[in-house]
Amino acid sequence: MTDILAGLTVSLALVPEAVAFAFVAGVEPLVGLYAAFIVGLITAVFGGRPGMISGATGALAVVMVSLVSQHGVQYLFATVVLMGLIQIAAGLMRWGKFIRMVPYPVMLGFVNGLAIVIGLAQLEQFRLTDAQGQHQWMSGGTLYLTLALVMATMVLIWIAPKLTRLIPAPLLAIGAVTALVLGLGLEVPNVGDLASVAGGWPSFAVPMVPLNLETLMIILPYAFILAAIGLIESLLTLNLVGDLTGQKGGASQECLAQGGANVVTGFFGGMGGCAMIGQSMINVNSGGRTRISGISAALFLLAFILFASGLIEMIPVAALVGVMFMVVIGTFAWNSISTLFKVPRADALVIIVVTIVTVIEDLAVAVIVGVIMSALVYAWNAAKRINASTRPSAREAGALVYEIRGPLFFGSVTGFRDLFHINDDPETVIIDFKESRIVDQSALQAIEDVAAKYDEAGKRVILRHISRDCHKLLTKSGQLMVDSDDDPDYELAVDYDVRPGAFGAGHG
Repeated sequence: MTDILAGLTVSLALVPEAVAFAFVAGVEPLVGLYAAFIVGLITAVFGGRPGMISGATGALAVVMVSLVSQHGVQYLFATVVLMGLIQIAAGLMRWGKFIRMVPYPVMLGFVNGLAIVIGLAQLEQFRLTDAQGQHQWMSGGTLYLTLALVMATMVLIWIAPKLTRLIPAPLLAIGAVTALVLGLGLEVPNVGDLASVAGGWPSFAVPMVPLNLETLMIILPYAFILAAIGLIESLLTLNLVGDLTGQKGGASQECLAQGGANVVTGFFGGMGGCAMIGQSMINVNSGGRTRISGISAALFLLAFILFASGLIEMIPVAALVGVMFMVVIGTFAWNSISTLFKVPRADALVIIVVTIVTVIEDLAVAVIVGVIMSALVYAWNAAKRINASTRPSAREAGALVYEIRGPLFFGSVTGFRDLFHINDDPETVIIDFKESRIVDQSALQAIEDVAAKYDEAGKRVILRHISRDCHKLLTKSGQLMVDSDDDPDYELAVDYDVRPGAFGAGHG
């Protein structure tokens, strides 16, 4: 029962969101509502994580508006189908696992930025449309009354769990505020003022676009961008919901579910969608932990469209805005503010940058920026770890041993080369990599460069504790290696050419 009531709560919050995002994309409200129903239902049944809610989102809508304005809504439907196919391909290739490469500071920035975006989106509900179709901000008594109802909704959501847990707090607050507005006849904007949510069953139709290469060239760039944004937002939401519900895995399954849902949506006149962090938080916080809650939300939304549009249109927008503001408060990682002063400055910078880019640009760009920044910071820190100690060899008389420590890769090769004192070293030098790891082609080339310099100086180099694939790849100094019983057996992340001295980047 709790999951069904949680689904009802989510469906009520989905209506204004779907309508608003449809307006952003430049399409009819029903296009957004159909997307919320179809995407929400399919991902609830087949998605990678129970409790997640999917539907039309603002992150996708802002990309769609250019396509719709230039080519029309039929091209949007075709793009959504192609977007879904790309997401299915990502799922089949199990690319969802790469979401684990997103560092925790990026996750914090994503959560905080998305919370701010959700909050800013609610400000649009404080604008009214006059008889000439012009948008104006609320003022006077209407503004104060709306703000009071928003605050009342938030207070009720905060108090309700202390009184009863039989009814989800957001649903109780929406019902109470709606009853108050209708009982007192208060003049405030309601859902019906946004648009009519009445409609029929979504019908199957092949997008009416020319099936030629020109059409593909138009929709392909949009499809890739939408697919990437949708998967990134969905997989990050999947991780966030997983942290709250104690669930793991399902990333590739979520890619498949999102892709299948968008393919179906494109053929049934929907604008496509992905996971919605705000509605997912409402669902989880309302007690929705199984697939039943997501399925219920989608079915309730369809029922609103078919049978209960008149009732839904009477709900005051202020009640739904209050629910979303509580979502913002619950979503924002408040502890990250104090964390900024405790973590390394680089991590703090990543959190701030990802938050800002999420707000001013979009989620996909923010995550890519954050991952790149984190990777560069890691590479810089790892590069500083390369060092060496020297000692006389216990085996070869007069030989000097360099014991290398730290990873040897493109970022540390300069420091590696500076470790050696070629002119001052004895006739025989042993370079021991037991405490190091050779990572990439740059590392191999650095070893060869050092060996070549010793060779020019008329000195002998012996390499120890080199992995078997490095034996094969090192061409100039391969004859100088000594096998040891405890040689490492890791594989190097490069392929090699059989020609002497030739290397080629690869997957290893």
